[in-house]
Amino acid sequence: MSPSKIQIIISGGGTGGHIYPAISIANALQQIDPELRIAFIGARDRLESQIVPQYGFQFFPISVAGFPRRLTLQWVPVIFKVVAGLIQASQLLQQIKPLIVVGTGGYVSGPVLCAAHLNRILTVLQEQNAVPGLTNRILATWVQEAYLSLPAAKSYFPPEVGKVTGNPIRPEIGQQLPRASELFQKYGLSPDLKTIFVMGGSQGATAINQLVLGMIDQILSTSDERCFQIVHQTGKQRSDQIRHFYGQKSDLLSLTEPYFDHVEEIYALTDLMICRSGGSTISEITACGIPAILIPRDSADNHQYHNAEALASAGAAAICPQNRTTAVDLADLVIDLLTNEDQLSQMAMSSRNLGQPNASQEIACSILKLLPLLSKQTTCREQDSPKDTFK
Repeated sequence: MSPSKIQIIISGGGTGGHIYPAISIANALQQIDPELRIAFIGARDRLESQIVPQYGFQFFPISVAGFPRRLTLQWVPVIFKVVAGLIQASQLLQQIKPLIVVGTGGYVSGPVLCAAHLNRILTVLQEQNAVPGLTNRILATWVQEAYLSLPAAKSYFPPEVGKVTGNPIRPEIGQQLPRASELFQKYGLSPDLKTIFVMGGSQGATAINQLVLGMIDQILSTSDERCFQIVHQTGKQRSDQIRHFYGQKSDLLSLTEPYFDHVEEIYALTDLMICRSGGSTISEITACGIPAILIPRDSADNHQYHNAEALASAGAAAICPQNRTTAVDLADLVIDLLTNEDQLSQMAMSSRNLGQPNASQEIACSILKLLPLLSKQTTCREQDSPKDTFK
């Protein structure tokens, strides 16, 4: 595709939590208008450089670096890299001349949206968390619109800019597959047992893995309850060791993989999640209506804890702070939830009420309405207004 033919640039990366929403928005835009020409700008050495081309989108790499949280000598090379990225992004945008630039977060969004602003190109961003990251907080006053996953983020944006749309998810996850016996059979699981799905993200989470293994030992050694089976996405690190651990538990039905390519099928079988509370994760589990035990990742801005609070306050999840939760605590909570059908059903209903499975389509329509040249040629099906159930 010739750069001069590209109409929309999307930029976001570093983690799947920034990349997959970007791809979902791009796909939704092309569903509305298959003639739209969309390309991505991302870091040349980050995850987006591998993932985006797999989805058929043209990818332009630039230099990217994140600032250390504390003032150190490491700032010096980072400043040079950020300035280089800004110059590269500006040169690309001057060559491409897109009608709009969309940012979904991560270090790369900063220089790209900044360059777009300096070149007088329309800009919008999408924020996955209750508390925006530093990049999006800086960009808040520049962009024409900001699409927010959670109402708590509205206070960080001008009132006329922030719109609560939910977080884009992959279409296959929003399909809500039936809980069929054939699906249990495919994965070697039983439809007669409650299914716990442990997921630390695509890269796994060492702390969650260790806590869950301790929980399993605790339950098997102290309780007669055998009401559950477990599916564990381990991540690549220690995958073999964790599989060996479960292999020794002959009285526990389990399925262990580093990563599930068709996670939507696992969601369809799940009665209770144990997971982090990143923006993409909570959007996926609420779209599927799954109760959750959330173990927020510690970070400087504590954004995962704020995300978890949004679900917990609505009755869709329980929070287990990582540094204050023991294996015994987690075991007690799991058994309590799995043996209380009414509570689990109420949590599932609350979770589903929070879900915004049409977020990608709503964001795509809003983007197209900013572009008069395109909106005359395309028709957006009106989406339901965002549910205000987090209040």
